[in-house]
Amino acid sequence: MAFELSSIWKIALEMVILWFIYYMVFLFIRGSRTVQLVKGLIIIVLLLIITQQSGLTTISWIMTKIFPISVLAFLIIFQPELRRGLARLGQFGAMLKEERVIDEIVKSASILSKKKIGALIAIEREIGLRPYIESGIPLDSKVTSELINTIFMPNTPLHDGGIIIQGGTIIAAGCLFPLSQDPRLSKTMGTRHRAAIGLSEEIDAVVIVVSEETGAISVSIAGKLTRDLDKETLSKILSNLFSGQRREKSIFDFLGRHPVES
Repeated sequence: MAFELSSIWKIALEMVILWFIYYMVFLFIRGSRTVQLVKGLIIIVLLLIITQQSGLTTISWIMTKIFPISVLAFLIIFQPELRRGLARLGQFGAMLKEERVIDEIVKSASILSKKKIGALIAIEREIGLRPYIESGIPLDSKVTSELINTIFMPNTPLHDGGIIIQGGTIIAAGCLFPLSQDPRLSKTMGTRHRAAIGLSEEIDAVVIVVSEETGAISVSIAGKLTRDLDKETLSKILSNLFSGQRREKSIFDFLGRHPVES
């Protein structure tokens, strides 16, 4: 009886460890080009197994030689993604782990609003923003209000694009976002607001806009734009969204879903 219990505990422990490894790999490759490469490696492994089991000696030999080269290519070509992925493993997917990051974003939006300086800030959530990151200039810098304000200063090279925040890092600036084609939008709505809505229609990102004409602060979530926000309301929206996401992305509760408030 004791032997059977011991075996059950070993099996349960192995299942937990394998599940944990799978979860870490999922967080590691989520939202990056690595997903496509992993699919390619899986196909190569499957072909290798099939050819070996089928007795296709020549093809099996070729596949055996290709697989190590594929792994080496993976390490070389995707070195930046691997580095960023390793840095994210300990975060369990929490996008805004520290309240400091929210405070810096809100502080920057408030300053830009008072000075009527246009800004476009996208905050990554579950779905990766890789295609849009690649359209801009890589920064990989800590989120500070001073840096955000500097990026959006008029007559600077990055002023007209958007910035993307991933975790506590400004990943890129000068990024191009898709414009919304919704015919119901007002014809007077500017490019920044259309870009904010367009990105949030395609991705679950939270996009903050500061109007260059009026200084008004807006937030776009799931294709819906909430306008004329003050500093306190913006802080409350971001805190509610990302504190809820931290609970959602907990390793013990990662299957749970929390509704997005708009």
